Amino acid sequence: MIKSQLCIYYKEEPERDRFIKWDRYIRPFIRRLIRGRRTSGTEKVFLNLCKGFDILKTDYVINKPFAQLNPNDKVIVLGKGRYALEGYKKPNLIIAGISLMTHPSEWPDLCIKYPIAKYLQHSEWANNVYLPYFGSEICEIWPTGIDTEKWKPSKRQKEVDFLIYDKIYWNVESTNELLKKPIIDYLEKNGYSFLEIKYGKYKEDDYYKLLDKSRAMIFLSGHESQGFACCEAMSMNVPVFAWDIGLCLDPQRFKWGQPIIPATSVPFFNDKCGAKFKDIDSFYNAFEPFCANVVSKSYDPRNYIIENLSLRKSAEHMLQIVNAVY
Repeated sequence: MIKSQLCIYYKEEPERDRFIKWDRYIRPFIRRLIRGRRTSGTEKVFLNLCKGFDILKTDYVINKPFAQLNPNDKVIVLGKGRYALEGYKKPNLIIAGISLMTHPSEWPDLCIKYPIAKYLQHSEWANNVYLPYFGSEICEIWPTGIDTEKWKPSKRQKEVDFLIYDKIYWNVESTNELLKKPIIDYLEKNGYSFLEIKYGKYKEDDYYKLLDKSRAMIFLSGHESQGFACCEAMSMNVPVFAWDIGLCLDPQRFKWGQPIIPATSVPFFNDKCGAKFKDIDSFYNAFEPFCANVVSKSYDPRNYIIENLSLRKSAEHMLQIVNAVY
């Protein structure tokens, strides 16, 4: 009998020529030259799962050609977009997610075209979006693990009060005017030191260094299915003051026919991780109590990550899903 293999797939849509012939090879090279190598959130899901399996000493293969799959092979597809499943013609059940689509209305017949046994989302609110389309038997919550050894604080002295993490993605102009600017004005007026970092504009090493010198972080993001950057900050034992409006702000929600989507910017969070605010008024009300807790070292966000979102725990959870399916 042929030995069963655990087969993990990570495939992104290949670059295509945009301006001139063969520029699909040139543009990625220029991007890396200017920005450096950056890991996307989808790629991190794949990489961190592999790290977790390595910790568990679980054997797996990566991107085995679909045509070479054996009948008893177990399949996990974590790629991005429809290309991830292109050419799949085997009957092997598939555990799929997280980013094959942005919203299930973009691929409502996914589970008809392919033998999808489980479709994964990181958190409850995101999973709730998929339930009406794929059903509770297929929809499953699976958070990705955080590399707590990589995102581990050093013993250096903290030099800065706050790191502002700017992931203001929707309604940018009005949100900057009504939220971010008043926050900065308040910090400056009250003598708090701060630094800023912008989503998509930094290298991981730089983010690590900024977290390592910061006492706390102000996290400005409309919504997150998991929020890697926030979890990485907490793994560094940096308490988080998070803007959490409670709704998905993606303007595509009207096109999806779902104008109101309950959501959160911190789906993995409790009172030991920090505090939340909904708007600038609640920022003013909750900020000084948050600061007092930072000073008194009342928060313990790293322990929350270790207990709930370690690489090992995430990989063990995935194996439970695999064993339930197969």
